[in-house]
Amino acid sequence: MASICFGKSREVVIMRRILPAILLFLCALPALSQGAPPQAAANAPYTIEYYYKVQWGHQQEFLDLFLKNHYPLLKKIVETGRMTSVKIEAPAYHATEDGRWDYRVTIRYPNAATAVTANPDEEALIKRLYPDQQTYKREEQRRFEILVSHWDLPVTDITPSK
Repeated sequence: MASICFGKSREVVIMRRILPAILLFLCALPALSQGAPPQAAANAPYTIEYYYKVQWGHQQEFLDLFLKNHYPLLKKIVETGRMTSVKIEAPAYHATEDGRWDYRVTIRYPNAATAVTANPDEEALIKRLYPDQQTYKREEQRRFEILVSHWDLPVTDITPSK
């Protein structure tokens, strides 16, 4: 019986030493997390980077389809004022496979609300730009078939003002 009590008291001593360290670590987690500062004001420009990782060897096919079927739509939306700019970039060098991306499309919106709400005119614009809907849908399906992954990253300009 004495050894059982000794074992329990030893566990209590260990827990009394470890528990504060665990609690301190858990309390420090929010301070350790690194997130971008929020975008400025409600009517401030809002930027999102859209990353595309394509099946190896299909980068040019993806880009051709993107430039044919999606980029004209983005340009038309810029003309309406719903977006303020669109920029397409590719990396100059390669990265590791897990960190690889093939294309980044940076879109600047007039504000966050516009960026995160559906465009009610988009379907009509697509039908106007692409009267052959069967071809458009088939090519868009192919563009997504060769896509490995896609992610959206809202970014905040934190450059100090002069």
